Amino acid sequence: MSRLKILQIALVVFGVAFCLLYPLAIVWPSGWAWHDGPPTASHYFMMIVGIYATLGVFLVRAARNPMAHRSLIDFTIWSSVVHALIMAIQSYGPGAHSGHMLGDVPALLLVAAVLGGLTYSGGETKER
Repeated sequence: MSRLKILQIALVVFGVAFCLLYPLAIVWPSGWAWHDGPPTASHYFMMIVGIYATLGVFLVRAARNPMAHRSLIDFTIWSSVVHALIMAIQSYGPGAHSGHMLGDVPALLLVAAVLGGLTYSGGETKER
């Protein structure tokens, strides 16, 4: 299987996962939600759900031709790293949300590592 094909699969898998942020927060709130109560109890969380669901749809669309959507992939890689680092620091602050060190923090770092590795290892990614 070519690296391009694996990248396409990864974009679909991560895109769908981003669209499932809301159900993840219901099933495992300590790893995905930063507030008590149902996901809709936080306006902030619902904004994040909307942003990630939108990104997820566009990642799925980008899977058709990843190199034509490289800036979207780059945004996903770097915003995931930044988001994970901020959350990692905040998870040890007041009100400690250490469950995120087993939930969304490693998930975002995984997204960044997989997409970065598939996009940038070995030069240009193209069908052979």
